[in-house]
Amino acid sequence: MTVIDVHTHMLDRGWLRLLKEKAAPRYQVGPISDDLEGIYHDGALFMTPMPGHFDYDLRVRDMDAGGVDLAIVSLTCPNVFWGGEAVSLEAARIVNDSMAEGQADHPERIRWLASLPWEYPEPALAELARACERGAVGVMVLANVAGRHLTEAAFEPIWQAIDDRGLPVLLHPTEPPGTPEMDMRAYSLASTVGFMFDTTLALTRMIFDGFLDRYPNLKLIAAHAGATAPYLAGRMDRSWEMTLPGKAAISVPPSEYLRRVYYDAVTYQQEALELCIKVGGADKMMYGSDYPHDIGDMKGCLERVDALPADQRKAVRGANAARIFKL
Repeated sequence: MTVIDVHTHMLDRGWLRLLKEKAAPRYQVGPISDDLEGIYHDGALFMTPMPGHFDYDLRVRDMDAGGVDLAIVSLTCPNVFWGGEAVSLEAARIVNDSMAEGQADHPERIRWLASLPWEYPEPALAELARACERGAVGVMVLANVAGRHLTEAAFEPIWQAIDDRGLPVLLHPTEPPGTPEMDMRAYSLASTVGFMFDTTLALTRMIFDGFLDRYPNLKLIAAHAGATAPYLAGRMDRSWEMTLPGKAAISVPPSEYLRRVYYDAVTYQQEALELCIKVGGADKMMYGSDYPHDIGDMKGCLERVDALPADQRKAVRGANAARIFKL
């Protein structure tokens, strides 16, 4: 059974150099140890690039060891949402070209998701078209775009173009707005809890906003097994039943929309994976690893997928991804 990893990341040295040069003071790059440097956000360590983020040959060796056949790579946060219009577009082009080259060098093992200068719809539309011509099989977007909601009217042209193409979109978290005020940089709470809050808030807003009805061809993948949305499905439905504002844009319970969304298996507990499948359906779950982040778990995520019932295992290992990415 083919194993397809839909949540796995690559960076590029040119992207990192541009971040160093153009993202200050909001983002900075500095040493963590003699061997590693990290990306800092407002002075707090935000993300640690690992060797596997830059080396496709190393990635493929690790895929071989981990039992993964195909990786659909994407950029991670802070993506290209910094530096102004020209810099954001340059960053997107750098990383998209790098991933296209990675696919060309490893055509049997690599596919990729485009990053877009989302804050600037006109260049974002042009880059979407260019990236698709270069081989992108989908798009990745952060759950907030430099603090802006994904359902903003200004972003509608981008979503419409993605919907017209019927592309999958990986909804990936970053630090949620209000991170300093909630002191989430202590104890790595921003990534441990804040990231899950970021995805959940974005997804729930999309559901209640009627977003998924407006873009019926969109294949939205909620990262990290939907964050906390599966756990909150019943609360969402109860809120929709009891409050009139929640009914304004949708005519069926929110849990019905959770069955329209796709999910990756990047969760570290078997019970959480099984809950997400129960809420979203086995036809909507796909293997993911979060490799090569320091909390990535290529082998562990696959072991949890392989512990699923036999009638679910093949779909989650790769059949669902092959279907929606048209592989």
